[in-house]
Amino acid sequence: MIPRTATLTLQSLAKGFPIVAITGPRQSGKTTLARSTFPDKPYVSLEDLDTRAFANEDPRGFIARFADGAIVDEAQRCPALFSYLQTHVDTQKHMGQFVLTGSQQFGLLSGITQSLAGRVGLVQLLPFSVQELQAAQVALPNLDALLWRGQYPALYDRALAPTQWFSNYVTTYVERDVRQIVEVQNLSLFQRFLKMCAARCGQLLNMTSMANDCGVSYKTIGAWLSVLEAGYVAFLLQPHHQNFGKRLVKTPKLYFYDTGLAAYLLGIADADHLAIHAARGALFENWVIGEHLKQRFNQGLPSNLYFWRNNTGEEVDLVLEEGGKLQPVEIKSGQTFHTNFLDGLNKWARYAGDAALPPRLVYGGEDSMVRSGIAVLSWRHIQGD
Repeated sequence: MIPRTATLTLQSLAKGFPIVAITGPRQSGKTTLARSTFPDKPYVSLEDLDTRAFANEDPRGFIARFADGAIVDEAQRCPALFSYLQTHVDTQKHMGQFVLTGSQQFGLLSGITQSLAGRVGLVQLLPFSVQELQAAQVALPNLDALLWRGQYPALYDRALAPTQWFSNYVTTYVERDVRQIVEVQNLSLFQRFLKMCAARCGQLLNMTSMANDCGVSYKTIGAWLSVLEAGYVAFLLQPHHQNFGKRLVKTPKLYFYDTGLAAYLLGIADADHLAIHAARGALFENWVIGEHLKQRFNQGLPSNLYFWRNNTGEEVDLVLEEGGKLQPVEIKSGQTFHTNFLDGLNKWARYAGDAALPPRLVYGGEDSMVRSGIAVLSWRHIQGD
């Protein structure tokens, strides 16, 4: 098993909260993480129909079975359980008693917000980060192969072709999760919508254009985007609000949590195909942003990621908000460093003045260096270590 960075975060949260929760996309390793981090706790899954019926019909009796706590998988399947858990942990006052996992963001988080506020430490677990793979001495492929394969755990512990796995993943997701969140009468239209989202990866969100191209209403696009966010398929990167005297773009950008899934939806057949595909730059940008997001989530922290763009087209791909300061990160997919890669960062630094932290550039090459006082990082050393 490849060790997860979030293990230490979970162990720390379990010392300060009676309940810890792990959410994230399906197949990101939530159950494996919970059971490896808390091996002494009994495990129960609410995917099991008999177990779920017991929890729904007699939640107090269900909880009473686990005097010292338990791991409850897919906890959102039984919303009634949350109120009884609140009463139980308030009475027991033991830290780290229950571990909840759930794939469906809205179901799990709404239950936590309504009934368990202040009692739950939360970790959002995404597919492997490149640092986790490197720490486990997994031989990384070249960049194009990594972007094409993605980083879901199943593709690193089973003999599966990415296209086969993603085909089944999308089918299961559409047939199961989508219908649980929102009514989708025409699955083929939703499939088209998924592929349109992949084609717009890294672009400013234009819901009107998407509605026109997909042949559905603006409201439907909004509902479907909520489904993608709820299922940790895609996320919106918000523009940073600080304008430095410039008018700013206020529209978010659309990204996927895993580039392998986006590449599959784009119909990219293999790594060689990706190397010459028009979306390669967007997928690399998506990957870099995703790696920074994983670093935050693995620490149990919310996103501090933004982009910056003004109405004249000047832009910084990624801005990290750190204690009132802003760290710009420029992203270039080229394998060869060119000094003009730094132009946007230098211009932004002049705008930002004292608000700016030392800038960084991440590119598709193999060598890290410092150029003109700016850290230039290979994709293999994305966090600067």
